[in-house]
Amino acid sequence: MTTKSIVTLRGESELALRAGALFDGARREFLCAAEEPSTWSAAATGTRRAPVPGLMVRKLYGSGVFGSPGGREFLESLAEAGAEIRISPAPPAHEVIVVDRRLAVLAAPRPAAGQPRTYSVIQKPDAVAGIRALFQTAWETSTEITTYHREPFPHLGEPERAVLRSLAAGHTDETASRLLGTSLRTYRRRVVSLMTALNARSRFQAGLRAREILGHRSEP
Repeated sequence: MTTKSIVTLRGESELALRAGALFDGARREFLCAAEEPSTWSAAATGTRRAPVPGLMVRKLYGSGVFGSPGGREFLESLAEAGAEIRISPAPPAHEVIVVDRRLAVLAAPRPAAGQPRTYSVIQKPDAVAGIRALFQTAWETSTEITTYHREPFPHLGEPERAVLRSLAAGHTDETASRLLGTSLRTYRRRVVSLMTALNARSRFQAGLRAREILGHRSEP
C-alpha cells in the first residue's frame, strides 16, 4: 500500500533496501524506541561507516532489554558509540524511529510465524511531528541508563518495593499479602502493575527481574 506520504513495506529486507539509505542519511537526530536489542532497525542502519558530527542519537528501551541475550553488552556498545540511552518503566508497544524530524517508521505488531512484519514509512510533516512528540514524552519520563543501574525504578514507593521483595522471594500471593498486611486483591493489583513495568510476561520472569533489581540496589 502506498500513498503520497505513507509507504507500507513488508519484511525487514524490504525495509533495509528501501529505507536504509534514509536512516543512514540522518544528520540532526535519530530517535529510536524498541522493546529488545534485536530490533528491525539494526539491519537498516548497519551500513553507517562513521558517526556524523553533531548527530544526536537517542535510544529508548523497556527494562526487558536486560533479559535479552547480549542485551547489556549491546547497550554498552551503543553508549560507547555516543548514543544517549534511557530505560522506560513501561516498554514501547511497538518499535518506532524518527529521523531528522522529517521521517518516521512505525512497526506493526509481530505477525504469526512465517508471515512478514509490516512497517509504515511516514513523511507527512504533521504525523511525524506527532510521533516525535510522543517519543519525547516517553523519553522525559524514563531513566538515564547509568542512573537506572544505580537505582532501577527510582520512583517506586515502599509498597511497590515490598512487592518486589516478595516476588524475589518467590512467595505465593496469599503468603505475600498476609506478610505485607494488605488484601489479596490489592497485592495482585500491584503485582500486575509491576509486571508491566518490569516487562515480565509471567510471575517467574517478574521474580527474576525483581532479584536483579534488588541486587543492583545492594551494590556499593
